[in-house]
Amino acid sequence: VQLQASGGGLVQPGGSLRLSCATSGFTLDYYGIGWFRQAPGKEREGVSCISSSNGNTYYADSVKGRFTISRDNAKNTVYLQMNSLKPEDTAVYYCATDKVVLTECTLVSTDRYDYWGQGTLVTVSS
Repeated sequence: VQLQASGGGLVQPGGSLRLSCATSGFTLDYYGIGWFRQAPGKEREGVSCISSSNGNTYYADSVKGRFTISRDNAKNTVYLQMNSLKPEDTAVYYCATDKVVLTECTLVSTDRYDYWGQGTLVTVSS
C-alpha cells in the first residue's frame, strides 16, 4: 500500500492549490481517504475525508466552504481543492487510508487511519 501526496507549494492569501493523493497497492473503491494537516508545533488535525461506501464527504469547520475533496477511483487518486487560502492553512498535508472498509469516514481520530502518505507542504504567505 502506498500513498503519494503532491501539489503543495507557496501561495498568497486568497489563492488556490489542488493537492493530489495518488494511491497504489489496494482497491481505492473500498477505502475512505482522509486529508490531515500538521502545522509547526501543533498536533495533526483532520481536514476532510471522503467515504468509500457512498462518497459522502466531511470537512473540518475551519475549511468548510473553501476546500473540496473528491476522488477518481479509475485514476486511484483523491484530490483536495483548496480555495481562499489563509495563512493559518499553512501546514504539511497528509493523506491516509481509513482502516475500516466500506463505511463512513471520520475525522475524529487519526487512529482510524493506517497507511499514510509522506506529506506535502502548503505555505500561505504574502
